[in-house]
Amino acid sequence: MTTSSSYSSVPGPVREEDAARWQPEPACLQDLERAAAAVLPPDIWDFVTGGSGTESSLRANLASFEQLHLVPRVLRDVAGCSTVSPLLGREASAPLAIAPMAYHRLVHPDGELAVARAARDAGVPFVTGTLSSCPLEEIAAQAGRLWLQLYWLNDEARLFDLVDRAEAAGCEALMLTVDLPWMGRRLRDVRNRFTLPPEVQASHLGDGAASRAHAHRSRTSAVAEHTKAFMTASLSWEHIERLRERTGLQLVLKGVLDPGDARQAADRGIDAIVVSNHGGRQLDGAVPPMAVLPEIRDAVDGRCEILVDGGVRTGSDIVKAVALGASGALVGRPVFWGLATNGQAGVGDVLRMLTEELRDALGLAGCASVEAARSLRVVTSTPFRTVSAPRG
Repeated sequence: MTTSSSYSSVPGPVREEDAARWQPEPACLQDLERAAAAVLPPDIWDFVTGGSGTESSLRANLASFEQLHLVPRVLRDVAGCSTVSPLLGREASAPLAIAPMAYHRLVHPDGELAVARAARDAGVPFVTGTLSSCPLEEIAAQAGRLWLQLYWLNDEARLFDLVDRAEAAGCEALMLTVDLPWMGRRLRDVRNRFTLPPEVQASHLGDGAASRAHAHRSRTSAVAEHTKAFMTASLSWEHIERLRERTGLQLVLKGVLDPGDARQAADRGIDAIVVSNHGGRQLDGAVPPMAVLPEIRDAVDGRCEILVDGGVRTGSDIVKAVALGASGALVGRPVFWGLATNGQAGVGDVLRMLTEELRDALGLAGCASVEAARSLRVVTSTPFRTVSAPRG
């Protein structure tokens, strides 16, 4: 099988004879990417992999990590090197969480349930989404630490019912996505006239969402159409205050890129922000998160936690994010690669590899802990210059 993918870190389309040679135990996330490209139908691969517009932000997310370089320290005892680090006030096995993504059952019949179990076993939080293909309560029954991602729905009764369900199910936090007044124009999905297969449902949006998401339309994506119909384009800080008044759960804003917005979030007592351009799937040309992370770190000045997502592919990427001021990172597409190739075990492979690579990167950089990585210098190769020096 070849894929219709026009962008991937895999050099060229994957042939069936190549896919047969992949090792049963992948050595890195790129191995899983190749395997997932070989097994997923082309339109689903495009939905998972693609970005908006010309995909310039998608490419920039990956390039931004490659252009950053750590300055390792030496003669430091790293024999007891540990990846354990707090996220939203509780220890996680690594400064890592699974990013919210829609419709896990597109790539595996167990969907979000398999991902929840893998995250639980790995000791990291799982952020399930409004556009989950499994009900929240079923996910919570399989999960360890669970956070719920929200889109602000036009039907606010349904939105706040979902908030109440999150509290009852034991979710720790609500992660409100703030960069989606409507879905970015994702050309792969438009060309494919992408629709959800009948067996995949938006479990939290009711039958109306199902009918829209499964109906073919010309020159558009059915998923984009149903998203536009159900999400509000008028989200403002007033909505944030109403949500804060409604719930005692920790509140995270996802999709912040401007230091002024980050400062206002901290001023308003938001618990955490996610520096994110939606994985390159919203405004094409939006700055990669790593490029603005130091400014945002300075803007919030320790008053709220900072997470980053978009383009995280290795353990050293996580170290770079921590060195530039993040509490941790969210990983998205690689989770779908693991889920597509081997269900729960495949997701476990993703989390295991990232954690092992993280410990390796920490130790080789002279850091015995995640906290120690905050003192690392980071330089950029465009041209080489220091973008972060030790603080304190």
